[in-house]
Amino acid sequence: MRRADRLFLIINALRGRRTALQARQLAQTLGVSLRTVYRDVADLQLSGVPIEGEAGVGYVLRKGSDIPPLMFTANELEALVVGSRFVRAFAGTRLAESAQTALLKIEAVLPPELRERSTRTRIFAPVWRDPHREDFAALIDRLHAAIVGNQVLRLDYRDEGGAISAREIEPLCLSFWGGAWTLGAWCRLREDFRNFRPDRIDASAPSGEIFAELPERSLSGYLRAVGVDKLDLR
Repeated sequence: MRRADRLFLIINALRGRRTALQARQLAQTLGVSLRTVYRDVADLQLSGVPIEGEAGVGYVLRKGSDIPPLMFTANELEALVVGSRFVRAFAGTRLAESAQTALLKIEAVLPPELRERSTRTRIFAPVWRDPHREDFAALIDRLHAAIVGNQVLRLDYRDEGGAISAREIEPLCLSFWGGAWTLGAWCRLREDFRNFRPDRIDASAPSGEIFAELPERSLSGYLRAVGVDKLDLR
């Protein structure tokens, strides 16, 4: 379990309790040691979470406190709303639906003033319902699945002049540039990294082969090739 998930679960376990929750019970629930629970609670207290209690006694949220489980500020919440709108408008169907349901879950546990703030942002990303948009969203889903599954893809690809070539690629990443998507990949035909525009892919299908990311043709190698030395993956 990631530490961030563990901290969230500790806060959620303490919400609404009238009696102290023993550290041992938390440790059993989370599947960690008592020492880990003590350290996590101490870190939460230092970050401003109003947890009262101590080792051997138990923990409880300070009386009268009412905090959302993830403790979003109004600006952080607005960023999440705007981000989910952009994902819904421009990403594949699977991620778009996931972004929407995630936001609904977050808003369900927010206090009223933050929930109201989340509906007031004036930054929109309208979704146009047309067959072309839906087909493109499905293509983004398929490309994303191929990246996650290390699937070699066969493409019929049109260049800028309209000429079509058959490509076999090892897909590495998808990037959105505000107006267009690109698919970063190792192209076996060119024996080099290439960027492909999904809107120029006439046909795509998995070859049935699973590739291994070799150092010289991996995501980090691609990023170096396109001039990106560091990538913030947080």
